Amino acid sequence: MCSIMGYCGKSMPLETFQKGFDRTISRGPDDARIIHIGNGLLGFHRLAIMGLQPEGMQPFSLDGDYLICNGEIYGFRPVKEQLKQKGYRFYSESDCEILLPLYREYGVDMFRMLDAEFALVLYDHRRDKFIAARDPIGIRPLFYGKDENGDMLFASEAKNLVGLCKKIIPFPPGHYYDGENFVCYRDMTKVETVCEDDLETVCRKIREKLVAGIEKRLDSDVPLGFLLSGGLDSSLVCSVAAKLLKKPIETFAIGMDTDAIDLKYAREVAEYIGSHHHEVIITKEDVLEALPKVVALLGTYDITTIRASIGMYLVCKYVHEKTDIRVLLTGEISDELFGYKYTDFAPDAQAFQKESEKRVRELYMYDVLRADRCISVNSLEARVPFGDLAFVEYVMSVDPAKKLNTYGKGKYLLRHAFEGDYLPHDILMREKAAFSDAVGHSMVDDLKAYAEEQYSDKEFEAGCKKYAFATPFTKESLLYRDLFEQYYPGQAEMISDFWMPNKDWEGCDVQDPSARVLANYGDSGK
Repeated sequence: MCSIMGYCGKSMPLETFQKGFDRTISRGPDDARIIHIGNGLLGFHRLAIMGLQPEGMQPFSLDGDYLICNGEIYGFRPVKEQLKQKGYRFYSESDCEILLPLYREYGVDMFRMLDAEFALVLYDHRRDKFIAARDPIGIRPLFYGKDENGDMLFASEAKNLVGLCKKIIPFPPGHYYDGENFVCYRDMTKVETVCEDDLETVCRKIREKLVAGIEKRLDSDVPLGFLLSGGLDSSLVCSVAAKLLKKPIETFAIGMDTDAIDLKYAREVAEYIGSHHHEVIITKEDVLEALPKVVALLGTYDITTIRASIGMYLVCKYVHEKTDIRVLLTGEISDELFGYKYTDFAPDAQAFQKESEKRVRELYMYDVLRADRCISVNSLEARVPFGDLAFVEYVMSVDPAKKLNTYGKGKYLLRHAFEGDYLPHDILMREKAAFSDAVGHSMVDDLKAYAEEQYSDKEFEAGCKKYAFATPFTKESLLYRDLFEQYYPGQAEMISDFWMPNKDWEGCDVQDPSARVLANYGDSGK
C-alpha cells in the first residue's frame, strides 16, 4: 500500500516527524526513507508492488522536483513510452515514476488525465511550492493539518498526525492542493449528460467496463489474492479474474464458528470457478479481542464500518501471516452505484440518484476506509475494480429510473449484465446479507451484548452527553466512540456522521445501520 508523509516548513525536528511517520510502517515494510528538501521533509514507507528493484524506491526526483506517491497508475506503460520520446529517462519499472515528468509537461492538469488510485505530495522547486492530490474516489487515503507554527502536513493516515496537528482533516477526493488552495479537478458524482442507452446496451457496457476495470488491476509484479464473501460483488470480481488469468486464483472467505452465513456460498463460487479456496473461522473471543485494534487502525467510530471491518481485518491478517500474497482485489463500491437494500425505499428516480451521489462522495469515510485500513495494516495492497473511474462514470450517468429496483431484484442491472457462465444462477440472483451480518449474525449480536455489559443505563446517558458532535445513540455506538477518543482525541469531525439509511424515506427511519432491521430484508443472508 505504501505510506507517505510530507511536512511543508523548516521548524519541525526530524525526530518529531519520524515518530509520527513510523506509526504506519506496516503500510510499507520493505524500505523507508525521509529526505530534507530545504523547505520541508518527505517520507516514504515502501510496499513494493510494481517495479521491485531498489531504483523504484521513493521519493522520486527530477531536476530539483521531488515526489512521494501511494498509488497505482493504470496504463502507465504507453504513457511512459510517450514521455521517453520527449527525452525523459526512467530508472525503474515503477508506475509512479512517470508522475514527475507528467507534472513537468502538464502541471496540475495531469491529475484529470490519470487513470489511477493515488495520493501524492510533490515539491515544485521552481515555484517553491508543495502540491498534494488525491484520486477522484478517495481509494488511497490522505489527511492534512497544520502544526503549532501553521505549517502544513500531509500523511497517509490520521494516526501519523495525532499530536502534530490540532485538527486533522481528510483530504477531499478529486482535489489537488496547489500550495495555497484546494481545487476540484474531477467530481465523480457530476453527470453532464444522462445516458439514454436501452437496458440491454446499459448491461452490456456495465459488463465490458467492469471486465476492463478488473483486467487492469491484475497487473502486478507480486502475487494476487481475492476476498470472496459469497455475495454478488466479490463473486463477480473473482469469476472475471479467473477467466482472464486462465489459472486458479487464490480466494479467501471468513465466517463465525456458529453461523457463518456466506461461507457455503463462497465455497460454491470457489468450486465453480476452480479457485484455491481458504476459509478463516473466527470466534466470539476473536471478535472482542480484535475490536480495540480495529478501531485504532480505522480511525472511525462509525457502527457499520467497525462491524464490517472486524471480519475483514482478521481475514487479511490470515493472508499476511499464511501466504506470500501482496495484493488483494475486493468487491467494494458496488452498492453505492447500484443500490443498498434501503434504496428500494427511494421515493423516485431522482431521490435514488441523489442518494447514490451522496454515497459516492462519502465512500472515503466508510467502505473505502474499511478496505484500505484492514488490508494495509497487514502490509497488503487493496485494489477495487468497482471503483474504476470509467466504470463509475458510466454507471453514474445511467438513467436513474433504470437503476431503481422495479425488477423485483436489487442491483438488477449488474446481475443481468453477467448472466451467462460467470456464476451459478442462484448465486448471481441471490440477495446477500451485509458483510458484517454475513460473517455471522452472531458477531453483531455479540458486539451489542458486550456493549450492554460496559455501561449501565445511567452511565450510557452520561457518556452520550460528553459528545456534542455525532452523539452516540446506543451503547454500542458509545463504546466505539469511547475507543475512538482514546486513539484520536478530539478528531471526531474526520467522519461526517454515522452511516445510516436515509431517515427521510418511509421505511428507513431505523436506529441500526444493518439491513436486518429493514422490512424488505426478506431472505437476505439465508
